[in-house]
Amino acid sequence: MKVLFTIIISLFFVGYSSGQKIDPRFSFNVELGLPATIANEPFDDIMQGLVCTSIYGQYSFPFHMHLGVGIRYSLLTINEFSVPSPVRGQMHSGSTFLKIGWDKFHNDRFATDIGVKVGYAQTYFNTDLNKENGVNPVQFDRVLIEPTLGLILSADEKNSYRWSLGYCINGFGFQPQTLGLPSSEGYDESKFGKLTQYLVVGFGYTHYFRSKQE
Repeated sequence: MKVLFTIIISLFFVGYSSGQKIDPRFSFNVELGLPATIANEPFDDIMQGLVCTSIYGQYSFPFHMHLGVGIRYSLLTINEFSVPSPVRGQMHSGSTFLKIGWDKFHNDRFATDIGVKVGYAQTYFNTDLNKENGVNPVQFDRVLIEPTLGLILSADEKNSYRWSLGYCINGFGFQPQTLGLPSSEGYDESKFGKLTQYLVVGFGYTHYFRSKQE
């Protein structure tokens, strides 16, 4: 934590001393975060997030709106201590997406990026019980929607770093039987239709290829 704090403070002063306000046009972005399950009770109890990453290119218009296109991958695993019946496995989700939003540098070092990623996701539940049942993996092909927020700190006129927050909504309802379990494991089945949702908290890096003044 101390190292992270030192890096953030260092970037703050580097951006301040550069004195060059970034006005991006084309950018390359990488985000890495930790998923935190919410909303659907069995999903929240049973699954735990390991990693979520996005790689995308983005074009920013002169009026601060932007469009992006990229790929996204998330990995969650089963918390074996939260499952009444023993089961092991993971949830893999890969998608392509379009991103639309608004971004602006408010001064020479700080910017905000607000947007939403919309894409097509293929999600696989790969578990030992599904293998035994002959239905491994269990697959869902659904629309994925992820509103995002980025707080950006520039290192120089070509590079910046960000704290990122996303709220992922994947278009399927999770239930214990998805993992190959034989029953609802005591959960309220009337709520199984609630869409799978999780927060993604992490950091990102951006490289700017060209500014609007160039």
